[in-house]
Order: sequence, then structure tokens, then C-alpha cells
Amino acid sequence: MKNILFLLCALLSMGGCSSVQDDRMASLDNSTVIEFDISRFMGRWYEIARYEHRFEKGMTHVTATYTLRDNGSISVKNEGYKNGKHKEVKGRAKQPDPKDPGKLKVSFFLWFYSDYYVLDVDSDYRYVLIGSSSDKYLWIMSREKTLPAKKQEELLDKLRTRGYDTSKLLFVEQE
Repeated sequence: MKNILFLLCALLSMGGCSSVQDDRMASLDNSTVIEFDISRFMGRWYEIARYEHRFEKGMTHVTATYTLRDNGSISVKNEGYKNGKHKEVKGRAKQPDPKDPGKLKVSFFLWFYSDYYVLDVDSDYRYVLIGSSSDKYLWIMSREKTLPAKKQEELLDKLRTRGYDTSKLLFVEQE
């Protein structure tokens, strides 16, 4: 129940924008991929880095697993460890507009959905950059627990070019 309350608080906080945030967002490129194959995106992803936020604070060994349902919706299972204890939350996702395939919506509580923007994905669906309509959320994810140094720097460069502050990224312990 505590996890659900944290998620609800986080989701509700995404809606408010101050003028300072509006100024930052003006220089942020959070445009999504034009082509996105949702079936290739399915499976397990390891969280390499993220902007810290309440609902993942202190979490290590974080993964996200996506499973396509028969009705076209997506099951989401996020899990990791906090203070040595396994934590898990299940949710759902959807692709609301086929004309904008990189913009997904994710929910972990009732009907409250948050933006989940696929900013970049490599052609083999091995690495992905995820953001939102807000500058508060950012993830680097991989199919493997670690990234080669060259690939990590390439992804960080892509984020910097888009206007993201990569110094705020928290690199997640996976080993």
C-alpha cells in the first residue's frame, strides 16, 4: 500500500508546472521516436541510470518487464531491492495514439496514467532512453545489466544534445 501511495503522489506531482519549469522545458527536446515496434520492446530491461524520484528512491537492481496482452495492452512489472528487500509493483501501459507510437501511458494505480516517452531506441532494441512530458523523469535502460563505456557515453551525449542535465543521473547498482 505504501508503494501505491508513493506512486500516486509522484503521478499527481507530474501535472504541476511552474514558470521556472516551463523555461527549462522550452530548451528540452523530449520528442519521441517516429517508428516504434512495441512487440520488440517487450521483455526485461535493466535500469542503468535514472533521475532520482520518490517512488524509486534507494532502489538497486531495478528491472522493468513488459508483456504484451492479447487485447493490445501491456503488463508492466517493476522490481528491485531497497535495503536488501525485494520490492515489486505491477501496472499496465498502453499506446493511446497509433500516429505517435513512442508516446505511451503507464499506470500503477487505478486510472491514473503518466506519460512514458520513448526518446530513443537502437535498431536492435538493446538500449532505450525514456522520458516524459516533464523534465523530472529520465531513464537509461538496457537489455543487459551493464553498458559498454562507449555506448554509455553515446547515450549520455544524445541526452545532453536534447537538453537533459546528465549530471543529475543516478547510476543504478545492478551487480
